Amino acid sequence: MSKFKTNNELRIEPLSEKNWNLFEELFGEKGACGGCWCMHFRLPKQEWEHGKKNYGNKQKMLALVNNQKPTGILALINDKAVAWAALAPREDFFKLGRSRIHKPIDTKKVWSIPCTFIHKDFRNQGLSVKLLKGIIKYARTNKIKILEAYPVIPSGKLPDAFAWIGLYKSFEKAGFTVVDQKSPNRPMVRYVLEK
Repeated sequence: MSKFKTNNELRIEPLSEKNWNLFEELFGEKGACGGCWCMHFRLPKQEWEHGKKNYGNKQKMLALVNNQKPTGILALINDKAVAWAALAPREDFFKLGRSRIHKPIDTKKVWSIPCTFIHKDFRNQGLSVKLLKGIIKYARTNKIKILEAYPVIPSGKLPDAFAWIGLYKSFEKAGFTVVDQKSPNRPMVRYVLEK
């Protein structure tokens, strides 16, 4: 198992054409999970399901990157991608617009973090919290005022494959607070950088 020791080793940068190959490497042949390529929240279900075949979702993510749309943040250690978090304006995520439990609670402009992915060799080492703190720092330098996420509070042992929306305890440790909770195990959390 690989280990990281200090914050200095961890570098945060947005996904771009320049580091696309590192994203590909991190997500691997399966696109992180079942051909998703982090398009689950961005597409209607049928379109997303269809995109799992023949790298359709991967091509859609690459098109967003090539068009310089915000997609997410990579965490790197020694120039190797070890973690990812989707990050973009809430309205870029189709499924959030249709969610019953995560409806907008106000009209403020928020950037959403609907999913995360940690390389299997770096799980259970506190990397999620470091990734989120890196995103907060990135948001501050890019004048993003509110970060919003929709993590899970597991009722028991949660397999890694089901932790892709993020664990509430990681968000809590990074300073996020619950702003809405229509479901007992799926709160909406926010980190407000500027009121």
